[in-house]
Amino acid sequence: MVNIEKAPEGIEGPGFMATNLDQVIGLARKNSLWPLPFATSCCGIEFMATMASTYDFSRFGSERPSFSPRQADLLMVMGTIAKKMAPVLRQVYEQMAEPKWVIAVGACASSGGIFDTYSVLQGIDEVIPVDVYVPGCPPRPEQIIDGFLRIQDLAANEPLTRRSSEEYKRLLAKYDMK
Repeated sequence: MVNIEKAPEGIEGPGFMATNLDQVIGLARKNSLWPLPFATSCCGIEFMATMASTYDFSRFGSERPSFSPRQADLLMVMGTIAKKMAPVLRQVYEQMAEPKWVIAVGACASSGGIFDTYSVLQGIDEVIPVDVYVPGCPPRPEQIIDGFLRIQDLAANEPLTRRSSEEYKRLLAKYDMK
């Protein structure tokens, strides 16, 4: 069954439609996310399966993974992140343009997984804010797709003024970011 996206609510007539700018921008953002895969372990292999023809990640508007942070708006962190890699991850996040979203894929990115050691970061939310957590070790492609759909919902419903709000500035201040 094909699910066709409904137009934003507004005033419609023959040859025109008037609606809220937030809804139109949200609809465009939702269906044109460019993910940057930051994959370090087995979760990266599951992401490769998600991008392959069986699951076809591109059908959700994510046709092109971006390996440049300046062209990506979704950071997908997958796998174990060593503490030595934390500054690199943070730099990648800071180089991304607003609006940007983050998914922590798998137990290792979410909480350090089974690696409760001195050298492994116990969750990427220690260095960057995370929007969606995808559980599993490793998570199935269906779970990765579900996390992506949750990001799409966030992108579609986020007001244009959220990124300049005091609440968002306080969130970034918790991570010593501007």
